[in-house]
Amino acid sequence: MRELVDFSTLMTIAIGAIFINNFVLSRFLGICPFVGVSKSVESSVGMGMAVIFVMTLAGVATYYVNKVLALSGIEFLQTLSFILVIAALVQFVEMFLQKFNPALYSALGIYLPLITTNCAVLGVSLLNIKEGYNIIEVIVFSLCAAVGFALALVIMAGIRERLEITDVPRSMEGAPIAFIVAGILSLAFMGFSGMKF
Repeated sequence: MRELVDFSTLMTIAIGAIFINNFVLSRFLGICPFVGVSKSVESSVGMGMAVIFVMTLAGVATYYVNKVLALSGIEFLQTLSFILVIAALVQFVEMFLQKFNPALYSALGIYLPLITTNCAVLGVSLLNIKEGYNIIEVIVFSLCAAVGFALALVIMAGIRERLEITDVPRSMEGAPIAFIVAGILSLAFMGFSGMKF
């Protein structure tokens, strides 16, 4: 594991997590909330903020949980421990939104508890461990992966809002056109894979 981190390494991690290896459009993780919540930009921004908060905190918390598991020699409980930490964080976000922003809480509906089972959140935690990131890299990767998720969600919501007022063939309305747009958006993000800096 690397102890010292330079700025170029952090920028590589950040750009890679947001654009090149976007969790939704490249790794295909978190598709359920991506398709379900992306019907309006307002709810997408709220969901994106919730995911940014949960994913960043989950990355940091699971980093330390993994350290404790490694010291105890029980690394085989890694996935179960990570899921419990993520579930607790999502419960905290759900209670916070219900108390301080009931409109957003009701707009997100069932998709807010789905963050608990969102494979993107668990994927970030597991990738942090797999890549051997130190705590600074974990924070940058977790935050930027969540920002990439939110960016894809908001872009998709903007496109879907425009599609609502567009003349789309009846057989393509709803989910079919959403999946076609998601595929085209994924192809657009593949253009970032050749980036050099």
